[in-house]
Amino acid sequence: MTEYDYWKIFPRMPRKVTLGDITVRDGFQHEERFISTNAKIFYAQEMILAGAKEIEVTNLGNPEGIPQFKDAEQVMAALRGDAFKKRCEKKGVDLSQVVMTAVTIRESAVDRAIEFQKKGIGPDRILMMVSTDPEHHFANSGTTLSQYWREAERCIKKAADVGIKMCGTVSTIWGSPITGATRLEDAVEFTKRFLSIGAHDIEHADHDGSASADQVYRYFSMILDAMPDPEAHLCHLHETKRVASASVLAALQAGICRFEGTLGGLGGQPANFLDDCPVRGTGEYYYKDHRFVGLITFEDLLVMIDELGIEHGYDVDRVLWLGAKMEKTAGRRLRSEAVYNGRTLKEGHMEFARPGLSKLIAKVGEKPGCLVPSEWSPSAVLPEKYGPASWKKA
Repeated sequence: MTEYDYWKIFPRMPRKVTLGDITVRDGFQHEERFISTNAKIFYAQEMILAGAKEIEVTNLGNPEGIPQFKDAEQVMAALRGDAFKKRCEKKGVDLSQVVMTAVTIRESAVDRAIEFQKKGIGPDRILMMVSTDPEHHFANSGTTLSQYWREAERCIKKAADVGIKMCGTVSTIWGSPITGATRLEDAVEFTKRFLSIGAHDIEHADHDGSASADQVYRYFSMILDAMPDPEAHLCHLHETKRVASASVLAALQAGICRFEGTLGGLGGQPANFLDDCPVRGTGEYYYKDHRFVGLITFEDLLVMIDELGIEHGYDVDRVLWLGAKMEKTAGRRLRSEAVYNGRTLKEGHMEFARPGLSKLIAKVGEKPGCLVPSEWSPSAVLPEKYGPASWKKA
């Protein structure tokens, strides 16, 4: 007999997940106009109040290259401020259980995070990133991989000394937008390397939509075979072909329990244009049309997880409301379908029911709830031949 219980078929599949929100950092970094400091603070705070326990809030790199985050200190100060702490207390949110992350690709940014920490506004967690493709890594960081590994090792130690955790990101796992195909085995080894030099956890990243469901399942199965603590691993998927939800399901089946996304599916490379002026960013975009790239849509991911019956800790309706507001902030239609179509309601939408069915049932003498003619057998009897084989010529 076929096994119908999904969790028996995939015994590693989690019953509870952590969904991280990275809208304010990864989402906004690709926007070509400056998103106000007030908006950044608003969405970060509201997503925490809606249930986020892991959230990326800024990038501490040089504002010359990423001017979208020139307000990093103001954003961090607001999130660490007494006013927000009081709001959280009133809403029953334990802010001490929320992990706030700032991206710190290079050592100077790590030093800045440490300065913030000394001021009392530092992040709980910072992030450095390697790519298994040396060309992609050089484009992002300006170093060789060997140089960067030494830098990361120094940074992990100095961050730990002030109580900041380091997330090591491994990128170009399923392919590189520069050199093409990559090896999954290299990403597994890079994951081990990061953990061996003290990284707290690993973000496994598809940065250009290269991932396919079969390879996502294979990779995360390899990861959990080698390093079986699922809490140590985070799945980060970009959406360029509208197939990332299949990859999320594959990652769940493999046993991954941490994911992240952005409201509206915002995000992509750091913008190389801001307001009316070109900026450095990370150079030319990898995409033919930069409007249709970004992360998996947080709203749709959340609804998918919710309808799978997996525990997630969010107020779904509040997140959908925030997604609708984000379209006003961005000034355009974004890529969430759940914002418009909502959840599948078990109680249905009776406002669309046609009047008169109960009267018709009574008029023709049927019993309420009757689905087939009363004189038919209780169960259908299949014919010997059915489907195309019953009418196709030999």
